Amino acid sequence: MITPLDIENKKFSKQMMNGYSVEEVDDFLDELTADYSKNYKEATELRTKVEELTKSLEHYKTIEETLQNTLIIAQTTADDVKKVASQQAEQIINEAKATAQKQASDLDNEIIGKKKELEDVKKQFDIYKAKMESLLISQLELLKDVNKDDV
Repeated sequence: MITPLDIENKKFSKQMMNGYSVEEVDDFLDELTADYSKNYKEATELRTKVEELTKSLEHYKTIEETLQNTLIIAQTTADDVKKVASQQAEQIINEAKATAQKQASDLDNEIIGKKKELEDVKKQFDIYKAKMESLLISQLELLKDVNKDDV
């Protein structure tokens, strides 16, 4: 690429006849140098800016990729946590059911035991009642015998 300095230092060979006016060529080259300098400087600045923006874009793409990976990891972790929580909840429910079933079974056994105790007490009461009845009858017979003897 031609630099402004190349334009400024360009020398033309002079012709004796029908040549260009040296002053006009120099003036034109000065204008051209000024415009070209301005354009060259802008182009350089724009290249620098493009490089900076490209670096920024790469940086933001890296950040975006990292965020996407982070979101994927977070989603995976959330799914894993949900799965573990669901399994734990199911385990707790199963344990609670088993405990409740065992307690119900224990209560049923206790009820059966108490019913047996009640039957035993009723039998003992019936035996006691029969003994008392027998005792009272024998005592009544004894009293009748005693009364017969007194008469």
